[in-house]
Amino acid sequence: MIDSNSDLLFKALGDPTRRALFERLAREGEQSVGALTEHSGVSQPMVSRHLGALKLAGLVSDRRDGRETRYSVNARGLTPLVDWMAHYGVFWAERFAALEDLLNRMDV
Repeated sequence: MIDSNSDLLFKALGDPTRRALFERLAREGEQSVGALTEHSGVSQPMVSRHLGALKLAGLVSDRRDGRETRYSVNARGLTPLVDWMAHYGVFWAERFAALEDLLNRMDV
């Protein structure tokens, strides 16, 4: 179920700075590297490096706008994460239901 693309996604979202950049883009929409740098607390080269990791993971896309590069969220990039969570949601729901059944039988 987890492949190399999923590994990139989990690794990208595992970094708090990248998560903050991703969340800001998701909340506020497309932004330039400069605008993202202003609020990130890290240097422009580091913001660019983090955006590169997010792009490699399929979480953001970029477009040139004159001399600027603007980034936006690629919501489909979260699909492997959503699928993984759905799989384990079913897994744990089944386990908890079985545990509840066992506990109810013990009360009898």
